[in-house]
Amino acid sequence: MKPLLLLGLPLLLVLLAVMPPGCQGIIIPRCRLVRIFRQQSLEGFVGRKVADWVCLAKHESSYNTRAINRNKNGSSDYGIFQINSKYWCYDGRTPGASNGCRIHCRSKREFLDDNITDDIKCAKLIARQARGLTPWVAWRKHCRGKNLRPFVRGC
Repeated sequence: MKPLLLLGLPLLLVLLAVMPPGCQGIIIPRCRLVRIFRQQSLEGFVGRKVADWVCLAKHESSYNTRAINRNKNGSSDYGIFQINSKYWCYDGRTPGASNGCRIHCRSKREFLDDNITDDIKCAKLIARQARGLTPWVAWRKHCRGKNLRPFVRGC
């Protein structure tokens, strides 16, 4: 019986390794995210530092580019910034959606891939219209007014 148990763990590891990419989220390491955000000119954008954006991504998606959250109102939040389908992107199932960013939120080529350029473009539009990061509850709750230096330290 023990030899069968010993085969269980290696078999599980092999199965996890060959799972299709759509089954796993792509977690962007914090310092890589800091570099991307700096390259995408988020430092100083709408008066916020890169640390604000990293904190936002941490508390919205845990840096997971394929994060999806279903909301009670029938909308969903997508990607690393958890952009909402009611106002900002089209997912084909949110009633009364306005698609402010003119983007498809469920596409593996847009909000649910490891290229977050389109996510950043939409997040900038949201932040520009709001004149800050207040549309994101996670930023208001976990980041606003806090010491955010640890989010960029060592990067």
